[in-house]
Amino acid sequence: MIVDILKEACQQVHEKTKGLAGTTVGSKEMGRGAGGDISRTIDLTAENTVIDIIKKQGIEATIIGEECGRIEGKQGYIIIDAIDGTTNAICGIPFFCCSVAYATDFYLSAVADAAIIDLARGDLYYASKNQGAFLNGKRIFVKRERTPDSTIGINVSGIKPAMVERLAPIIAEATHVRQFGANALEMCFVARGFLDAYIDLRGKIRPTDVAAGYLIAKEAGAKIYSDDGSTLESNLDVKTRFSYVAVSNDKIREQLVTLFLR
Repeated sequence: MIVDILKEACQQVHEKTKGLAGTTVGSKEMGRGAGGDISRTIDLTAENTVIDIIKKQGIEATIIGEECGRIEGKQGYIIIDAIDGTTNAICGIPFFCCSVAYATDFYLSAVADAAIIDLARGDLYYASKNQGAFLNGKRIFVKRERTPDSTIGINVSGIKPAMVERLAPIIAEATHVRQFGANALEMCFVARGFLDAYIDLRGKIRPTDVAAGYLIAKEAGAKIYSDDGSTLESNLDVKTRFSYVAVSNDKIREQLVTLFLR
C-alpha cells in the first residue's frame, strides 16, 4: 500500500535527521529551493531521503517538493514538505515534521494517502481516503462538540495590519490561542482534538505545506475551507499560494464566521 511507503519515508527521515536540529551543520544555507525559501542542510537531507525511498519502492509518480520543485513521473503525484517548520528546526525548537502525500490527480481533493511524522517526538500520523486517520496505529478524531474552553491555532507571522484587525475578535473570544510554527503538524493537532480550529489567512500557504495534513484532518472529521468560505481546493503546484481554515465542527465554524465578519 502506498500509505505504508509514505510512513516508511517519514520514519527514515526521522532517523536521518536526528541530531541536525538546532546545529550549525543542520542550519547551513544551501541556496534556495523551488518554493522560494532558503534551503538548509536539514531540508535537503530530509527531502533526498524521501525521494530515495519513493524511487526504491518503484513509485513512478511525479514528485513535487519545496526544495526539488517538480520531478516528472508517469502516474500520480508525491507531494513533499520534508521539513515543515524549518525555522523551529534550525532554532532547536522541538516542533517540526516531515509531511508526505500521494495524489491521484493534480488537486488537493485528489490526495489519497498521507503521512506526517513529528520529528521531535516520533509520533506518526497517517491516513488513506475513506479509511480514517491514525496516530501510531490508533484511530483519531477531531473534537466533536464545541466547548466553552476553545483552543484555536492562528498563524500570524508576517500578517498585514488590516488582517490583524479582522482577526482581533476571534483572538479576543477564544479561550486559548496558539501558534506553534508548522502548519502540517498543527493540522494534525486539529485531527487529534487538541485544537478546535486552525486559521491561516496570510495567503502564503503552499500545497506542499498542507497536502498531507489536509487528508489527515479530513479523515479525522475536520472540514477545511478557503478564505471565501468555499470548500478548500487547489492545484498542487509549488508556486501556488492560498489561505485556509480547518474546523473541528460546524458550531466552531459558525462562531468564527460571525466574529470574522463583525
